[in-house]
Amino acid sequence: MKRQLNQLYLENYVKNFTNKVCDGYFNQFKYITGPQIVQLTASEQINFFVIKALFAAWQEELEKLKASPFFDYRDKAVHDALKDFMNVLSRTIKIDRENFEPLLIAAVIDSIYLATDPVLFFSSEIEKCPEEQLNNYFKENKRYFKWHSALVENLIDRAALGFSHKAYIAALKNNYEQQISTLRTSEELLTSLNKEVSIDFNQLFLANKEDSPKELPVSKEMVDSAVEGKRSSLFTPIVEQKKEVPSYSVEIEVKEVAVIESSAKSEATKPLELKEGKLDAQVIWSRFESEEYGVMKMNIKELNESIGINQRFMFTKELFDGNPDLLRHALKSIDQCETFNEAINLLNLRYVDELKWDIQSDALDEFLQLIFRKFDKRG
Repeated sequence: MKRQLNQLYLENYVKNFTNKVCDGYFNQFKYITGPQIVQLTASEQINFFVIKALFAAWQEELEKLKASPFFDYRDKAVHDALKDFMNVLSRTIKIDRENFEPLLIAAVIDSIYLATDPVLFFSSEIEKCPEEQLNNYFKENKRYFKWHSALVENLIDRAALGFSHKAYIAALKNNYEQQISTLRTSEELLTSLNKEVSIDFNQLFLANKEDSPKELPVSKEMVDSAVEGKRSSLFTPIVEQKKEVPSYSVEIEVKEVAVIESSAKSEATKPLELKEGKLDAQVIWSRFESEEYGVMKMNIKELNESIGINQRFMFTKELFDGNPDLLRHALKSIDQCETFNEAINLLNLRYVDELKWDIQSDALDEFLQLIFRKFDKRG
């Protein structure tokens, strides 16, 4: 039996959650930046949905700019200059509370819908995406789905689905039926929100409702409208700051800023492969560099201090033979490298063959992306 959400309770909860989080952060800082967003709440899903909304707004701003009838944005010189300009902007992302709150509200609501009814959530994502862009949409956005991602992972690059909302939704529902016994419960997923404001699950769900609504409720649409109203000012230069935020910065490299088809984009979506038994630094760098929504790059001094508990556990178990000391030594050695190429050469020399790494594993992909974020140059 599907449970229907209590809209009144949901709206009140989201309001209280947003106020609590924003009060806690903006009482100390006037603006929030990329690294702070990623670590803002105990819910990784909420944090990444904020980033997702931010990049969606960014892409809309870019499309408006490219719609100008006075300039040819397909020109290579313009393309390169615009890419450099957007990368400069990305290193100074700063959002004040007024513009950040709608993003957080939407992220909390989306997270709750994803946790409680993933079929409804992903169906809504499918319906609002143009059919010819569905495959690219899931390729570009899969990194933001931290919950129930297995439901949509096999929708990518499936030629049989064609370009049809109906086919994608049917495949989604089939995945749900096959995986329902292994999916994490909504209570389990939403427990992380309790660290900010406790959820009363008895009030969150309405009793004796067998059917979920076919569309997202009006309250969600109102939030989307609020976000839309704020987007135009998200990228307005901001000068004065109430209090300095922590010293590390964020860089979001924006690629594909013009309508130019290139082999780099197709290279970025290829599965990782070994070249003569070794990781290819150039291919890996190009893959992460060319991702559509960009990759956040932080000034990471020590990798060992920059990975979360879940990452540490995953890397230790899947890449370093269950040996945490081996992981720490590897991170320390990578920190001593001058370039990305040097770091990848180190992995090839010491670990790839010796530890028999699974080149297609999510753990290795995430580990390589962490290394990519550390280095400013490939070398």
